[in-house]
Amino acid sequence: MRVAAISDIHGNLPALEAVLANIEREGVDEIVVAGDSVSGPWPAQVFDLLESVGAHVVRGNADRLEEVVAYSSDLGAWNADRLGASRLATVAAWPLTLEFSVDGLGAILVCHSTPTSDTPIYTRITPDEELLELLGSVAADVLVCGHTHMQYDRQLSTGLRVVNPGSVGMPYEGRQGAYWAVLGPDVEFRQTVYDIEATVAAMQVIGAPVDDQLVEYLLEPPASDATTEYFESLRAT
Repeated sequence: MRVAAISDIHGNLPALEAVLANIEREGVDEIVVAGDSVSGPWPAQVFDLLESVGAHVVRGNADRLEEVVAYSSDLGAWNADRLGASRLATVAAWPLTLEFSVDGLGAILVCHSTPTSDTPIYTRITPDEELLELLGSVAADVLVCGHTHMQYDRQLSTGLRVVNPGSVGMPYEGRQGAYWAVLGPDVEFRQTVYDIEATVAAMQVIGAPVDDQLVEYLLEPPASDATTEYFESLRAT
């Protein structure tokens, strides 16, 4: 069994379409999504596309409409209007975790941040003891997470392997593209190239209320080292 792990699409339809085209060529058995899927320029289209390919989706903090409204009421209204009541109800019912197994990796637990919360921040350099306290008891061999938009693969002192497949829609890798991973029999990271300039132009054509900084991050993604240091500084406050 091989599984495509994707995360943090943030309503970026062209990025998701490009990644799914690559995934189809991989011949995987399943697709799992580690949260923050629909909030963004094309929320309904991203929702419908994930449904059409049978993706298994966990809920991220940006999939909770109140979280979106908190930092952008315009984007929150945009999402609510386009998703509609039925899709919103489905998104609200997405679970916090998914469990399955993959030959070569063992038991997998998928969540957006931790098994009990979609908001804590941690990175590839968060000290083991602090991360283990954040995660709590995890009955799995591999934890697949999202939230920080950067690819990494680390093993904790307990033996738990923590894998972030990166972000499809808003990566912090210092390079343009859409980032994801294939699970089984090991972890293989992927980068999919797509036309980001055309994507930004399309956002403007449809009038999506996307923050200028987010557009800048798409065109010139922040470097992973600097972003990691920034997220660690947030944890320290």
